[in-house]
Amino acid sequence: MFICSVKASTIKFFSLIAICLIGLVLALALGGGDSIAAAADGEIRFDGIKDEEDRRAFVTACGYTLADGCVEEVSFAVPKDFDRVIAGYNEVQKAQGLDLEKYKGKKVTRYTYQVKNYEGYEGTVYANIVVYRSKIIACDISSADPKGFVKPLVKLS
Repeated sequence: MFICSVKASTIKFFSLIAICLIGLVLALALGGGDSIAAAADGEIRFDGIKDEEDRRAFVTACGYTLADGCVEEVSFAVPKDFDRVIAGYNEVQKAQGLDLEKYKGKKVTRYTYQVKNYEGYEGTVYANIVVYRSKIIACDISSADPKGFVKPLVKLS
């Protein structure tokens, strides 16, 4: 004969676990809308970048209007050793809360879009975002002119 006794504390324990699991399932099910890069309160988010729509929404949330289509999509590995140019570019990233140091040697993809509403510059301007595993790890706004500029894409207040 097999006897199993259940105390009230055991029932409470399993009830708590069940409630937590239900909450987790609901959070995952309802959290699908979080993939847009800009949160509802205007905060810029760097994660949840899964497709073209998310990438464009991110740049738009930064205040820029884009021309149709992606100008360029390039996959590359972040250098393991930063030269002067990459170190300078990483300083631009640090100014907006990003850092490429953690991604040395990782394969990433850069997406380039033409910006239509950049103020104070008459030439062609591009927005670049670098994505690793659905997360933006670098982004900038730059001119097409070799003697032009490279600035942080995200405007921190």
